[in-house]
Amino acid sequence: MMTETALNDDCIAFCDGKRLAAGTPMEVALAVKDAIEIDLARQILVFDARTSQPIDFDLRGDAAAVRARLAATRSASGPSADQPDQTDPTEPQSAKPGRPRLGVVAREITLLPRHWDWLAGQPGGASVTLRKLVEVARRQQAVADDRRAAQEAAYRFMSAMLGNESDFEEATRALFANDPPRFARLIESWPADLKQHLRNLAARAFPAGQSTELVAG
Repeated sequence: MMTETALNDDCIAFCDGKRLAAGTPMEVALAVKDAIEIDLARQILVFDARTSQPIDFDLRGDAAAVRARLAATRSASGPSADQPDQTDPTEPQSAKPGRPRLGVVAREITLLPRHWDWLAGQPGGASVTLRKLVEVARRQQAVADDRRAAQEAAYRFMSAMLGNESDFEEATRALFANDPPRFARLIESWPADLKQHLRNLAARAFPAGQSTELVAG
């Protein structure tokens, strides 16, 4: 029984239409290196497991050299999300009067007079009201943004790996038309491992409650 690709894996590799490995860059890179050393003619493609962006590993040298390069690349990518603040906690910080720092960035915006008049009458003033409006808009747009990104990831993978399959164009239309039952029917005959990963990618692209048709069966 084929195991579904986990979308929280960092990357995924396919060889000759079958899944070779999925996991962290280190795990996948070493699996790809092993496969190439067995057969240099093998066609292997690696993708970011969520965005479907292609990934190219530097596999020169032995496994230790590959590990060292990947570790160095990770270290050079900058501070992690767990360490956003590089301020020395032991260094005294001079206190300044006024409001506490909120990470606010001051930039010029242009509004019509009636907009400024309305903002001036809101509790907290123009800046507070604008920040609230932006946060509401961000939350409302987040679902649509996520869905669009998922559609693009699914299409990117389809184009790279499945462009020669039957009904490719119709399946693409079903993907962007938010029609999961039709999409599932059109890709049913496609190669199993590629189809399963595509199903997982596409499930994020369809509205909530409509994606069950994709992962059944």
